[in-house]
Amino acid sequence: MADWLKGCSVLVVASGLVFTLPAANAQKIICWKDKSGKVVGCGDRVPPEFQQNESRQLDSQGIPRKTNVSAEEAARLKEEAARKAAIKAEEDRKIAEQRRLDSALMNTYTSEKEIDQRRDRELQVVDLQIQQLTVSQKSAADALAALQKRYESAAKGGKPSVSLIDELARAGEEKKRIDARIAEKHKDKEDITRRYTEQKIRFAELKGSAASQPPAAAPAPAKK
Repeated sequence: MADWLKGCSVLVVASGLVFTLPAANAQKIICWKDKSGKVVGCGDRVPPEFQQNESRQLDSQGIPRKTNVSAEEAARLKEEAARKAAIKAEEDRKIAEQRRLDSALMNTYTSEKEIDQRRDRELQVVDLQIQQLTVSQKSAADALAALQKRYESAAKGGKPSVSLIDELARAGEEKKRIDARIAEKHKDKEDITRRYTEQKIRFAELKGSAASQPPAAAPAPAKK
């Protein structure tokens, strides 16, 4: 408090003498700081050039009653409050979403075996797609190999035709496209397995929590 009160006494010059008026004679004292945070003056009002800085209001006993932060600090506090509010809102959203997923999980399955069965059905569908793509992949590879031989043969006898070059390029792109599709399907299988594993773990947790809850007490019979 000494930093705030330093320089706060009111000086009166009369007949060449300097008298210090006690703080108790003042109804309100406001001390203000400069940009560096140093107290530079006190009085009944903050000068305009210091109104954006931090200031503190003291009562007649010199006890701090109110602090006004600087404009920079006020902006920082506002930004911090907004950041915390955003974090809280995101946490609330995640909690609500988890509750929704838990409710859907418990309403969909009655046992872990049912989860395994649905997982296996989805994996079978993807396996069938991979089989079909593998047939197309072999056809594309055979076509590309045949075109490559034609290109090499044409190159030996001279310059290959533009149409052959274009056809070879298209065949190569088709082979790459099918390869990429097969890779995607294998990734889908990994995702399906991971998703259903997580569901089984969560299902067991929820089942365990429900089993550990004490049964609800039966209502008391009505008095006759």
